[in-house]
Amino acid sequence: MEAREGCCKGRGRPKTTPDDAQRHAILEQARRLFVQNGYGATTTEEIACACKISKQTLYRLYPSKPALFAAVVEASRPQWLAFPVPDELPLQQALESIFRIDITEEEDRERLELARLRLTECPGHPEMQQLTTETDADHPLAPLACWMMRQAQLGRLQLKGDACSLARMLADMVFGALVMNTFNDFRWASAEARRMHIRHAISVFLHGVSADPRSF
Repeated sequence: MEAREGCCKGRGRPKTTPDDAQRHAILEQARRLFVQNGYGATTTEEIACACKISKQTLYRLYPSKPALFAAVVEASRPQWLAFPVPDELPLQQALESIFRIDITEEEDRERLELARLRLTECPGHPEMQQLTTETDADHPLAPLACWMMRQAQLGRLQLKGDACSLARMLADMVFGALVMNTFNDFRWASAEARRMHIRHAISVFLHGVSADPRSF
């Protein structure tokens, strides 16, 4: 695919920026262009141009566009889950903090944009799915599963099943509410209404809804 009009071509420059700073700048521009134009429609030439670097420099730091997208996804993880949290926090408060339900509007918008990108473009680009599919050991929810096991050891939680499965279950409840008004006809009345729903989902996860545990 040709670069869009106005994009510089093959303009190499001497390296003057440390690699870590350059990686950060590349990820910022790549994320912006992926969200703005879509993964498939964004070229590495456009990303290099936006960063004012050569494609050779880009490929030295990120060997392919799929690898660059995987790095963008990895860099976004702190927007979804926050660790560590103090052991002494009440469980409800701890989980609200972990899932960052009071995230700023800008960060909320950014994480939903990336979620939308992954859900809409992964089916058409198998390399995206392959590079962003994690094993249990490096799965984004692994820290949540570890936190649950820690709370069980402290006698604060009674895990009814595998911690990884329970972490996925809770994440489905919370993240489903986050993206609900992005992919279907439902619309939250307000950000506060969505936060209240998530708080209730966490409470249901922690306490259940049965009045008598013997009834199930």
